[in-house]
Amino acid sequence: MSNPISILIVDDHEVVRNGIRAYLSTLPEFQVVGEADSGEEAIKLVAELIPDVVLMDLILPDMDGVETTREVKKISPRTQVVVLTSYHEDVHIFPALKAGAISYILKDMKMDKLVETIHRAVDGEVTLHPLVAARVLQNIRGENSEEQTLFTDLTERELDVLKLIASGLSNSQIAAELVISENTVKGHVSNILSKLHLADRTQVAVYAWQKGIVKR
Repeated sequence: MSNPISILIVDDHEVVRNGIRAYLSTLPEFQVVGEADSGEEAIKLVAELIPDVVLMDLILPDMDGVETTREVKKISPRTQVVVLTSYHEDVHIFPALKAGAISYILKDMKMDKLVETIHRAVDGEVTLHPLVAARVLQNIRGENSEEQTLFTDLTERELDVLKLIASGLSNSQIAAELVISENTVKGHVSNILSKLHLADRTQVAVYAWQKGIVKR
């Protein structure tokens, strides 16, 4: 018999972790090797256990699930991250998938669907909740027509911040340049990431260069 699929559950709600563990533990093909209630704990356990699959909540008390997913994939590229969350807005979906999650499912799904998703993840196959799949498909279909208007969705100040990010400035440098607080800069950066469906400021910089917003 092949080795069971090893699973790490990452969720800050103990009742959720206990429920998933209790169910998966009844199935011989799975082995829940650990639980984490924070991103930092998840990263530590991934480095120690190298699980086959991580079930990842997106809202965690320290770093969020997107950042945690990115770190997990750096530490253990073979580990498949399955996002298991209650949120299906663009601001969560696209950054999570770009960070390396193979699947994105919602907590309202039935347990047998979760089991199927885990098996598919191990085989390298993507599973998206229908609501999430619809948003991804809509984004792909509208990509060409919307591309020219993406930056027009940004405010003038957000566009200023974007250009400075692309020029390599840090948040504190941007704050000094625009004579605003660093917290305000962070707010602008967050809005830019959300509007452009990007995961981090590096992607923002690359995108701005590619689209000619910042000239070499």
